[in-house]
Amino acid sequence: MIDDALYEPPALPEGTLRVIPLGGLGEVGRNMTVFEFGGKLLIVDAGVLFPEEHQPGVDLILPDFTPIRDRLDDVLGVVLTHGHEDHIGAVPYLLRLRGDIPLIGSSLTLALIEAKLKEHRIKPYTLTVAEGQQEKLGPFDLEFVAVNHSIPDALAVAIKTPAGVVLHTGDFKMDQLPLDNRLTDLRAFAKLGEAGIDLFLVDSTNADVPGFTPLERAIGPVLEQVIARAPRRVIVASFSSHVHRVQQVLDAAHANGRRVALMGRSMVRNMGIAADLGYLKVPQGVLIDAKKAPDLPDDKVVYMSTGSQGEPMAVLARIANMEHQIEIGEGDTVILASSLIPGNENAVYRVINGLTKLGANVVHKGNAKVHVSGHAAAGELLYCYNILKPKNVMPVHGEYRHLVANAQLARDTGIPEANTIVGGNGTVVDLKDGVAKVVGRVDIGMVYVDGSSVGEIDEADLKDRRVLAEEGFISIFTVVDPATGHIVAGPEVHARGFAPDERIFDEVIPKIRQALIEAAENGTRDTHALSQVVRRTVGRWVNTKHRRRPMIVPIVIGG
Repeated sequence: MIDDALYEPPALPEGTLRVIPLGGLGEVGRNMTVFEFGGKLLIVDAGVLFPEEHQPGVDLILPDFTPIRDRLDDVLGVVLTHGHEDHIGAVPYLLRLRGDIPLIGSSLTLALIEAKLKEHRIKPYTLTVAEGQQEKLGPFDLEFVAVNHSIPDALAVAIKTPAGVVLHTGDFKMDQLPLDNRLTDLRAFAKLGEAGIDLFLVDSTNADVPGFTPLERAIGPVLEQVIARAPRRVIVASFSSHVHRVQQVLDAAHANGRRVALMGRSMVRNMGIAADLGYLKVPQGVLIDAKKAPDLPDDKVVYMSTGSQGEPMAVLARIANMEHQIEIGEGDTVILASSLIPGNENAVYRVINGLTKLGANVVHKGNAKVHVSGHAAAGELLYCYNILKPKNVMPVHGEYRHLVANAQLARDTGIPEANTIVGGNGTVVDLKDGVAKVVGRVDIGMVYVDGSSVGEIDEADLKDRRVLAEEGFISIFTVVDPATGHIVAGPEVHARGFAPDERIFDEVIPKIRQALIEAAENGTRDTHALSQVVRRTVGRWVNTKHRRRPMIVPIVIGG
């Protein structure tokens, strides 16, 4: 049971470690956790969440920095577990508040965030770390552990303080035959377990999936077969940071005598970084500039693009909407080499339908094995619990159903129910002497990025946008005599997205006039009060006659 009640946590007792997740609990995205000890703060990850359909116009959603906004000088550093957007995407917005916060992460992770920060004109302070390395930041002793994920160079971090030891997995799985031969280091996990883990923060995304996550290596042969059978062009969509998947596409294209063109700014940038650092092995001559790809025969090219989640501005969605230079036709093959992030299903299926309507053969996880998850399934999590034997567990990174399933796995391995904490964003957990307990919950919310504005729109604005999108807009303009309240001009009614013929309003205009006349006879002269009379009159008519709730904007002026 998740306690959503707000209650102010007490002052942090001496010798106690405080843990506050600011994002990533109850959602798949915007992962960020704050650790406090001895008046100093350590942050693990700062990611973004991508908007859903009920958040029109929103570009990104950030963690709520409010609990630390007045304490940024106390932040000793941000540990970045890996280079996915849901773990690093909010870093530029955090560094806008204080630009010299050190960033700690692996070589690839820091290279990806540095490229992103360059676009924001921010030059960060960084510390590159690797598995097995230990670093001390104030009262926090950090030890980094290799973990396998769908991007190279991912790290778990053990945070050691006088109050106890916390192990944060970041995102991970236990692929026993990884493409880069970099295993999740269970020996290091075992050593930490033997020394004692007081609190285990563990990835929950696949906690409700039984068994083990399939091997990444199983994808390569399938991609090769699909490309071999494709009569014309092939377009593969994946995350722009999924180096392993891009590697498999490069290899499959090379095996079939095809060239590969990278599409999308983030894809080109990230793969350039991965290749420069040696994480992406590009077969000789396989890459071609996207501008030159149309000159090749259709059966000799593969496009590697962004947009596997149906993002409206990404390459694949623009192709499906015929807003891109690539025009899909009969015989083309589109491969969606990714899983569905919860909440994106409708957007993805809309893209699939659009591509299918244009004649493409769309291959996705539902009809071919073209993707495996980067997250540990239930069997792998059970292994971790049995190896580590943590005293307390707090599942992170997942929707509530994932958190609850993960907590149950912990209990199945013998961890007492009282020691499994299923929290939400803002839950405050204190750790001392092997005891972790919820001591409060801070009020945090969604921070929306809309163009250049950050945090300026709220739920009321989004509600207005949804009304405009779904129900339309009606404006009513009227001029009244300020002395008598009598109508001088109007009412004029205009609408957008409500009805194709504005003659529909001929029925309500007499009702508006009558309501204004009655208000004037009752002594009402204030134009704001008269505008509310108009709003109520039109609202009742629209709701009764048309069963609709459009946005109604009455304008009454004195003249």
